[in-house]
Amino acid sequence: MKVKRILKWSLRAILVVLILAFLVGFVAYWRSTNECDRNAAGPANPMKAVRFCEYGLPDVLQLDAVEKPVPDDDQILVKVRANSINAADGHGIRGGYLPRLFGGLRKPKDTRFGIDYAGTVEAIGRNVTQFKPGDEVFGGRNGSMAEYVCARADRGVVLKPNNLSFEQAAAVPVAAITALQGLRDKGKIQAGQKVLINGASGGVGTFAVQIAKALGAEVTGVCSTRNLEMVRSIGADHVIDYTKEDFTKGTQRYDLLFDLVGNHSFSDRRRILQPNGTCVLAGVGGSGSNEGQLGRRLLGTLRALIGSPFVSQRFVFYIAQINKADLQLLSDLMQSGKLTPVIDRQYKMSEAREALSYLEQGRARGKVVLTAD
Repeated sequence: MKVKRILKWSLRAILVVLILAFLVGFVAYWRSTNECDRNAAGPANPMKAVRFCEYGLPDVLQLDAVEKPVPDDDQILVKVRANSINAADGHGIRGGYLPRLFGGLRKPKDTRFGIDYAGTVEAIGRNVTQFKPGDEVFGGRNGSMAEYVCARADRGVVLKPNNLSFEQAAAVPVAAITALQGLRDKGKIQAGQKVLINGASGGVGTFAVQIAKALGAEVTGVCSTRNLEMVRSIGADHVIDYTKEDFTKGTQRYDLLFDLVGNHSFSDRRRILQPNGTCVLAGVGGSGSNEGQLGRRLLGTLRALIGSPFVSQRFVFYIAQINKADLQLLSDLMQSGKLTPVIDRQYKMSEAREALSYLEQGRARGKVVLTAD
């Protein structure tokens, strides 16, 4: 009798907690607002910025007047000359499970758009010594698709190589750091290794091919027919046309698979790896992925990570982090001519909707860049 009473009250307590959690979540959902709701009067010191006040398709992006930022003692104020778009930008505005969980249930808390930027330092905080007004810089900062952006001088911003345009420099931060950290830190790439890059013609892939070559690897790139020559031109030793050949069915074995697409099973990936090979899973889907595809690829990634401890090959997943040291390394590679950004198309900042729509078709070769209006 006592056990039944305990079970009955435990179930009631759990039910009450679930009801309260639902009510709290429901209230939080409908009460969620953002700066679009609060700043109806307009900014006192305006600048133009791309933002999204609601979740949705690329047409939610709009060019609005917002408050111009003021640098604090440790920041620099950059007049933005160019930006680029990444697949993650598109996933963020659609309001999938993770963006809503961490970025606002009903509406996005942070309405600013973009991360990559390049521009000219206009002002510096009093503690800043490594930059001066007039310096040309590039880096990564949330909400960078605007006329101006503030960035901490000791974080993700470095001087732009003088042999690069602003457009080229803006193409670098997220994509190139994703490639660098995936190959070097997670893949532990070594000179002489055979490396396969699945998705070699995209924004991250074009950097990955060049970085892998700069680190001494023998590189095979997987792409479509129209991109074969481009991938060869940036350094790939071999190319595979996925429209004609499934690379997982071949006889070649690789030391490292850098998978930017996530369109093969755990067993397929294992089949092409050396017994002690590594598969680096960089994200769960590219720029052309819809919510259903992302879900399936995330599930495939989870299966690979769960299965990894039970096989001889290593499967790793990561999220790239922009930092000053890696940006400087990339800058040095570009200054020396070992790394060159590949740009597919350029748009104006006011054409952010069109630029994102094009990227999400999944056919961009290299990066899609936007310039200041």
